[in-house]
Amino acid sequence: MKVTRIAFSHRLNTGKYAQLAEQARRLGRVRAMVWARYGSPVRDGVKDRAIRDQWMADGTADAFGVLANAWKETVRDAVADITAHREAGKVKVRKTVHRRYKDETRRKKAYTDLKYGRWQDDAFLARKMRQYLQHGVSRMANQIVVRSDQYSTWTMADGNVWIDIPGLERRQKIAIPLNTTVAPTGTLRLILRSGRVEVHYAIDAPDLRESRPCGTGKSGVDKGYTEVLTDSDGNHHGEELGVLLRCESDYLKIKNARRAKIRSLAEKSREQGDQAKADRIERNNLGTVKRCRRRSRFESRVRTVTFTAVHAVIDKANHVVAEDLTRSFPSRRKLGKNTNRRLAAWTKGVTAEALTSVSERRGSALTLVNAAYTSQVVPCCRILGKRSGDRLHCTRCGDVWQADHAGAINILERDEDPDISLYTPHTRVKQLIQERADRRRTRLPVQDSSPTGRRANYPIRVAMLKEWEAGGHA
Repeated sequence: MKVTRIAFSHRLNTGKYAQLAEQARRLGRVRAMVWARYGSPVRDGVKDRAIRDQWMADGTADAFGVLANAWKETVRDAVADITAHREAGKVKVRKTVHRRYKDETRRKKAYTDLKYGRWQDDAFLARKMRQYLQHGVSRMANQIVVRSDQYSTWTMADGNVWIDIPGLERRQKIAIPLNTTVAPTGTLRLILRSGRVEVHYAIDAPDLRESRPCGTGKSGVDKGYTEVLTDSDGNHHGEELGVLLRCESDYLKIKNARRAKIRSLAEKSREQGDQAKADRIERNNLGTVKRCRRRSRFESRVRTVTFTAVHAVIDKANHVVAEDLTRSFPSRRKLGKNTNRRLAAWTKGVTAEALTSVSERRGSALTLVNAAYTSQVVPCCRILGKRSGDRLHCTRCGDVWQADHAGAINILERDEDPDISLYTPHTRVKQLIQERADRRRTRLPVQDSSPTGRRANYPIRVAMLKEWEAGGHA
């Protein structure tokens, strides 16, 4: 496994940054051309070397205005992005294939056609590929990919590392000071943001294995908004996340409203012919440097809070069960525009990344389960409760549960549920929950001797046995 490390430029002068920005702009045109010509689903299987050979033969590369290695690496990177985009669409198509074909032979053939790019011969696969995989575009013009043999590093007297990368002309190097004492290795990705250069490079994850051991228990965790995680013991981790998200969202609402008024004033001045005034407003009041820096600080704080919370969970558990939130479920609740705006900033992707990364580095197992109705089932009676804010009310016995705590308990129990898999549709999950609740209420077992029937009766048999033992019959 590889992980990415980022080094930042240190006091880079404006002349060098301007040269890098011009090179990134020209390479952005190359990237956009690759996406425009080969980003369609029907161009499945096109290789970057074939594109390079064709553009060198027909003279297309002569108009790029950059060195050959620079645009070739950009083509390779763009083709890799297109391939990843296409594979993400194929994941959705595989799910539709699984639902459509019940015959295992027909299903396997469809999987094979998808894998090896023969899906265009199948009308169903071709239709689904066009539905889930749209023609991508690229507007990225701030990145430079540098091959490992195209740059050199050295250390100054103060211990900081410098790198020099090729410029726009042959035998021209651009030296960049970095704020690190560790020299980057491998292929570099330079990202230009607000006068600063970010140097991204990959290293092996085994070099980052934690010395801290994980816990010894098993814990289910529910991802939340007001806190990062709630475990099955009722403990909340990362409770400051909700305050961070709410404050940042409210700040952006006010700030963007003010910027909209200023932008309207600039556009009105331009319409009236006062171009100088419009330029002054855009230059002095509509910049993005401070906004990008604030966004970077906010994302760093969110990541710190999230990773700290995940470490706290791993401290006491060697097996973590979490919900899979890669799929979205429709919500019928009307929460209001302010709540929806705040929830839009929910960083569940960062939480998923932290769970995967920390559990692997510290040697803890991570299991993902189906997330359908985990926060709506009350653990006491195993029925669908009534949700009121962060409270979950049981309509049968009257108990009140904290919704995230109840969700964590249900997630932990779902790991051993034989009837609800990771890909069980949410409609089927709801049906199973209602059927089990009816059987518990009537005390009637399922009249089925099949293994499936016996597994479905297992929770009922366990509950009845516990009540029988509690009555003094042990």
